[in-house]
Amino acid sequence: MLASGSPRRRELLARLGVPFEVVVSGVDESSATPTAPELTVELAERKARAVAVLRPEDLILGSDTVVEVDGRILGKPASPAEALAMLRRLRGRTHRVVTGVVVLDAASGTLHGRAAVTAVTMRDVPDAELTAYVATGESMDAAGAYAIQGGAAAFVTAVDGELDTVIGLPTALVRELLATVGIALPVAAADADR
Repeated sequence: MLASGSPRRRELLARLGVPFEVVVSGVDESSATPTAPELTVELAERKARAVAVLRPEDLILGSDTVVEVDGRILGKPASPAEALAMLRRLRGRTHRVVTGVVVLDAASGTLHGRAAVTAVTMRDVPDAELTAYVATGESMDAAGAYAIQGGAAAFVTAVDGELDTVIGLPTALVRELLATVGIALPVAAADADR
């Protein structure tokens, strides 16, 4: 059971060959948790527990992604103006993308979770390019206002860590967490090529 409506997470989990259903948790993603890794794991857990109420016998995967720059945590933008402000803050610099993942065995209550971190560097993107990107609407459904697997790929000059963490579901971490509950996944062709 995937506790997320993210199409990117569905795509990454499907690539692992995991059979799953999607139930959107509807969890409020605001929190007072101080660090990005703690925050993402907390939100992933809240999403998984919200779905566990509906599916008490299932194994549930929850995930959440944020961008961190200068100690400030950026989630999804609330408006195009906020998206543009986020992208301006990120351009010409390196920032961290943090994705928390939890696996919850709803029947037993057993929970395993951790965060993965990837550093991303953006070139100094001109305002005209940022404005055009925001106008596509793609920035509105992504932490930090950009989708690295989409049009924003042209903004990125370096990625230090797992690209899947930036997309929204670190597949290596998912494999590790599923193994802790006794699920070993076969190595898919896409994973073997990495």
